[in-house]
Amino acid sequence: MNSSLLSADTVAAIATAQGRGAVAMLRVSGPGASDVLRRVAPALGDPQPRVQRLAAIRHPESGELLDRGLVTWFPAPQSYTGQDTVEIATHGGVLTPQLVLDALFAAGARPAQPGEFTRRAYLNGRLDLLQAEAVADLIDGRSPALHRAAVNQMERGLSRRISDLRDAVIGTEALIAYSIDFPEEDEPPIPPARIRASALDVSAQLDALLRTAPEGELLREGALTVLAGRPNAGKSSLFNALLGMERAIVTDIPGTTRDALESALSIRGYPFRLVDTAGLRETVDVVEGMGIEVARRYLSAADIVLVLAEVGRELDDDERAFLASLPADRTLLVRTKADQLNGVLDDDGSAIHVSTATGAGLPELRGALLRTAFGAILGEPAEAPLVTRERHARALRTARDEIGGFVAALDDGVPMEFAATHLRAAAESLEDMVGAVSVDDVLDRVFGSFCVGK
Repeated sequence: MNSSLLSADTVAAIATAQGRGAVAMLRVSGPGASDVLRRVAPALGDPQPRVQRLAAIRHPESGELLDRGLVTWFPAPQSYTGQDTVEIATHGGVLTPQLVLDALFAAGARPAQPGEFTRRAYLNGRLDLLQAEAVADLIDGRSPALHRAAVNQMERGLSRRISDLRDAVIGTEALIAYSIDFPEEDEPPIPPARIRASALDVSAQLDALLRTAPEGELLREGALTVLAGRPNAGKSSLFNALLGMERAIVTDIPGTTRDALESALSIRGYPFRLVDTAGLRETVDVVEGMGIEVARRYLSAADIVLVLAEVGRELDDDERAFLASLPADRTLLVRTKADQLNGVLDDDGSAIHVSTATGAGLPELRGALLRTAFGAILGEPAEAPLVTRERHARALRTARDEIGGFVAALDDGVPMEFAATHLRAAAESLEDMVGAVSVDDVLDRVFGSFCVGK
């Protein structure tokens, strides 16, 4: 989608979720917004900027009264989009807002594309690309932790960090330029070791930010946490206990769970996707076998695996082999039915002992889940920026790798002025991240996931 064509049109959309409700908000933005307003609210006259006025909303062709709503006029550039903008609050529901929207179209506006209002805000310098993505996370976020990260990003926490890193890269370039352009000044020459150290310092800062990426991306989707083990190991009971509700059927009959059950779980505001799966065993039951195959697919995609085994018995060879096949840093061994333990531990202490009957061990298990999924960011202050999207991580990795290429070139004896092309590429990657030089196809991907009214 061509960005220049976008800004030339006047667009309209319903900005609130459609459905039964007290109030709906419609938004109009573009150079013709004032003309559209005059046609649908002819009795309003010239509205004062940023002052709500009650107005009769009429169809511009028939003159039919559609509703009475509150109208607010935001002249450019002091608006969300940076363009002339009108916001109209009407009665809610499905029909009334749609009739008003149709009237706005008849008055000269066209339907807005998904994310078009925020895209215009970006194109007009009201937001950078990281802030625009934070808007989407504020709308779509399902966990307090992601909300905090999105607010920080909206307030330019990540943007400032990236800007500082870009400035540091350019500062290293400046040292090289000074060494080349002014070799005979009275000041002593800048040692290559200082330039190399400057580049390595930026690389270390990029690495530190990149270390938040795995956990940051989990904030968006939730950590996929799969309960696995033999039939009747207590998976469904633990699933229900962690959720605090009877979501899965629990019986003493092995093989009761035939399919995977998935539910959202929040622990101290951090999101998890908890999955109860069929017990792993050899079976001739076709339906149970299909459930086991589903379980294996979930296991291959899991961020965390809880391997369950009843307390008081040794793991058999198959269970030990299964445990050994899983990544140790993403696997927790859970001994279930701990109320039957009679105070005697039956392992080396590495397992977490829980009882769904008494609740014992559940707080420890929740803590272990938090540390396993989000340990790298749990201790970070609330204002610390996080990398929450693959686009961000890719740009940071490119910048880090280019700086690594610069250092390697220096070590190989490449003249600094030629090696510096790596620094220019690193700076450009960071500029791409905030949208300083983004092209239309990148913008299409970013804003295409937005809702229409945003």
